[in-house]
Amino acid sequence: MAVNEQNEILELIKNFSSPLNYNLHEIAIILAAGHGKRIKSQKSKMLHKIWGVPTVERVFNACRNGIKDINIILVVGIKAKDVIGILGKREAASFAYQAFQNGTGHAVQVALKNIDNKNFDGIVYVLPGDMGLIDSSTMQNFRKEFIRTKSDMLVLTGIFSGQTAENSYGRIIRVKSEDENGNPSEKDFGRVIEIMEHKDILSLPENEPYRVKYNNRTYSFSKKELIENNEFNSGVYAFDYKKLIELVHSIESNNVQKEIYITDLISLFNKKDYTISAVSPHEQYVVMGFNNKSVLREMEAVARKTVYEKVKDIIEIDDPEDFFIDESVVDNIIEMDKQNIPLDIYIGKGVHIGRGVNLNYSTALSKNVYVNGNVKFGKNVTVRSNVHLSCFPGQSIKIGERVEILSGNIIRGNVIIGDNTIIESSVTMTGNDEFPVILGNNVIIRGTSYIFGSIVEDDVRIEHSVIIKKRVEKLIKRDGSVQQIKFYLPMPEGIDAIADL
Repeated sequence: MAVNEQNEILELIKNFSSPLNYNLHEIAIILAAGHGKRIKSQKSKMLHKIWGVPTVERVFNACRNGIKDINIILVVGIKAKDVIGILGKREAASFAYQAFQNGTGHAVQVALKNIDNKNFDGIVYVLPGDMGLIDSSTMQNFRKEFIRTKSDMLVLTGIFSGQTAENSYGRIIRVKSEDENGNPSEKDFGRVIEIMEHKDILSLPENEPYRVKYNNRTYSFSKKELIENNEFNSGVYAFDYKKLIELVHSIESNNVQKEIYITDLISLFNKKDYTISAVSPHEQYVVMGFNNKSVLREMEAVARKTVYEKVKDIIEIDDPEDFFIDESVVDNIIEMDKQNIPLDIYIGKGVHIGRGVNLNYSTALSKNVYVNGNVKFGKNVTVRSNVHLSCFPGQSIKIGERVEILSGNIIRGNVIIGDNTIIESSVTMTGNDEFPVILGNNVIIRGTSYIFGSIVEDDVRIEHSVIIKKRVEKLIKRDGSVQQIKFYLPMPEGIDAIADL
């Protein structure tokens, strides 16, 4: 990497890092420096999305929402500028730069430089930035287990349920019931001896046992035994900070990859007789990480199923395999349900409901409707298939009650739609910050019409018209009816450039 680019990254880190709050006694280190060659993408592995949110941001949110009052350090490296740009500046959160990828242990060493050793004494959590299904509940329980067991180090483990040949995770090696001499292990049985990386297991000799010492006893494991061990290291840890800082710089790179592994801290902690514990989460899917597109799709499917389970008995979803509802909208739906009033919300196949959308009672969204941004629905709104509703940050779309929006319409930007209004097919409406679209009550817009930045008064009917930055008044005719607007077109521009063939 060029010196200029490194300097640019360091300047970004300086600008986007916030001071750590040393009144808080917990720090999470999120490892987001890798790129992931097997994902086969120009985009950082950490920025691939699960249920609409980059994986590294999901890990960040799990830490911040699960552990109240926590500092966060994000280690960036490859694609550092992209990762920093997505996360932005956040309170009590800083970035650390791992210029060269030299293993997870080295990444932690880099992160610890951000901590003032004199001002901090507490718990340090370490998490990989690609664990996009980990949630606040898991982090909350992990913290409780660390405190309950009075551990110096706690490892979050998973149980691999697939084919052994597909398990490339580091294995948890625990104390057997007997040592190699047949002596019972007694109270040491089940204790964590070490974590061995998959590549290091594969490099072991075929016919020689792997022997390891724990508490002055030797335990023996065959290569086959280690490979078939299905308890794996998730890459999530909790440490007593003082003991971590004491030993982290003693990690050596005596492995196939010649890298500094954080897993080697286990043997270092054991040599010091520090307490090491391990715990598995309530839900195994939360420890999923990904190295390729197929696993990422599996994680997306898990996220979809999790959302569906939350709302399946509250609202009607036409196809549980084909929908998207942002998690903030899901939370709002659950809160609405607590009022014990039937919601009668219908979500058709292929519907996308993004962040900021505010659904209401008796909202019906038909097939392939796309809604995103600050879109607020009134009661009893029906939106037919293939409609697009969206606005930029700072803008809003407000839809009144008893409104019907027919198929294929596009509504964008700053728009207000009054009660009892009908927008028939083939209509496009856009409003910007200076010129919003405001439709009154009982308005009907039909035909191939386009409306930009205009105000339409109550009871007006518009057909096959282009209305740009106009006020359409309610004009009462002599017979008492309202004047209809048909085939209105503005004066053309550039007509001199058009000629007959």
